[in-house]
Amino acid sequence: MLANYDQVPQNLMQAIVDANRTRKDFIAEEILRRAPKVVGIYRLVMKAGSDNFRQSAVQGIMKRIKSKGIEVIVYEPALEEDEFFGSRVLRDLEAFKSKADVIIANRQAEDLMDVADKVSTRDLFGND
Repeated sequence: MLANYDQVPQNLMQAIVDANRTRKDFIAEEILRRAPKVVGIYRLVMKAGSDNFRQSAVQGIMKRIKSKGIEVIVYEPALEEDEFFGSRVLRDLEAFKSKADVIIANRQAEDLMDVADKVSTRDLFGND
């Protein structure tokens, strides 16, 4: 980001980079406080109808959680590979929900209402 926006004052760009790092650290710490054995990532896409999961912000959170020795699994039916950044990809939603102790979701989803106590999301309003 710093290199891409070299015309913008670097202290502004650095503040954004630092804020993003702090946010990811905070989310990972909150998840780890729940002492899960397995953390599930529900969908890598950022918005409904998107297929852009390669740039997903959740990747940084996955990295932090995995560095603590916690298994991370991914539910992403749009992904053809069986692994994403070293984490197993599941396409069976029921199996995913039963295996994950905590589920991280970008958005609230009807599919997860039956396991709402396991879900951690930043979505306060339930819309894209």
